[in-house]
Amino acid sequence: MAVFVLDKRKKPLMPCSEKRARLLLERRKAVVHKITPFTIRLRERVGGEVQPVRIKIDPGSKTTGIALVREEVTVSPKTGATEKTAHVLFLSELEHRGGKIRDRLTARRAFRRRRRGNLRHRKPRFDNRRKPEGWLAPSLRHRVDTTLSWVKRFLKLSPVSGISQELVRFDLQQMENPEISGVEYQQGTLAGYEVREYLLEKWGRTCAYCGGKDVPLEIDHIHPRSKGGTDRVSNLTLACHDCNRKKGNRDISEFLEKKPETLKRILSQVKNPLRDASAVNSTRWALFESLKQTGLPVEQGSGGRTKWNRTRFELSKTHSLDAACVGKVDRLSAGTRPVLKIKATGRGSYQRTRLDAFGFPRGFLTRTKAHFGFVTGDMVKAVVITGKKTGSYLGRLAVRSSGSFNIQITGTVIQGISHKACRRLQRADGYGYAVATPNRKESAFLPGLNADVSNARRG
Repeated sequence: MAVFVLDKRKKPLMPCSEKRARLLLERRKAVVHKITPFTIRLRERVGGEVQPVRIKIDPGSKTTGIALVREEVTVSPKTGATEKTAHVLFLSELEHRGGKIRDRLTARRAFRRRRRGNLRHRKPRFDNRRKPEGWLAPSLRHRVDTTLSWVKRFLKLSPVSGISQELVRFDLQQMENPEISGVEYQQGTLAGYEVREYLLEKWGRTCAYCGGKDVPLEIDHIHPRSKGGTDRVSNLTLACHDCNRKKGNRDISEFLEKKPETLKRILSQVKNPLRDASAVNSTRWALFESLKQTGLPVEQGSGGRTKWNRTRFELSKTHSLDAACVGKVDRLSAGTRPVLKIKATGRGSYQRTRLDAFGFPRGFLTRTKAHFGFVTGDMVKAVVITGKKTGSYLGRLAVRSSGSFNIQITGTVIQGISHKACRRLQRADGYGYAVATPNRKESAFLPGLNADVSNARRG
């Protein structure tokens, strides 16, 4: 994993390797500026030559992939055309907490309705129902805000010269009117990728007829083309090879004559418009407008092109690698770097009471969030020299007023660690971190260089 580098005045320079960062720390030429993402600051150097770095974003409903790549533009000696090579510097996956926000708002609404409806009367009001233009639900706004927040963080850590975003998951124009072509629309080598990707999402990557999963799926016409069916997306579904062969050129009502429930389910799902894709795309547009406010050029890409690039480069399906494949890419290198997994945890709750099943307080929390100089979410290193928990622990802290803390490490929680054994490495910032190796197995809580942290901090 690349290490971010800042000069003496905290201006971003080109990221370096872990080995080079370790040597700079050992020779006292740099100090640790931030633990995660690991960043060092040079002691004497001011300014320096940098290369074009681009942030690539693959927005998702639950996880957003973010990749930093160094771009290199060359001219092909054979064709004379320009080719763009993306050298991956940093991969990360941002896990949103929109689902938790939605559930908590739903519970709060139910509690409030219970209190106001059964316990006391409140005169109805209708003058506060209007929503401003561009309003998004809190769970969707959270996704936009957290992604933008991390983009701004990377702008402070690396010399970014451009941003690429997967703006639309599906090309709705091409799916609504597949006959459009020529000067009006050029699909080129991406033909078929947009429609197939949308069908995979719409039908849950399963066979519509038998419900088979993890099998090769084929695009099937609900109303056969031989009998007047069209190529519009509303007439397409997914079927495994056996079901597609059994159906042949029969109409779906004839093929599922003995399965009325399956027929009813498919016909109702076919009638669903493209509003699901439009809702996802609207969030991407909100993010796109926010990214333009950074003043950097923002490149647009579609989900079909992303999948096409990933297929050409023979990469596995991950959010971070999808981000690296966004936009125009002719070659991709260093795609096997470790991935920093970022989980949005929030900064705590303003609510200082516990609620029962009916929304009434059943207990009270401490009035202050800080105890013995620590707050929940701090990244600490605890060294226990006596007792059953003897050892060294590095992870995310959960505080108690008694001074007996819990330390969360990847996949486990160490309970009952005294505050006297803890030393803070990084203050809570509302996120939890873990590092995934290229084989997708989670490894240490922090990237390498842990051995140099204590000495570098003194510098």
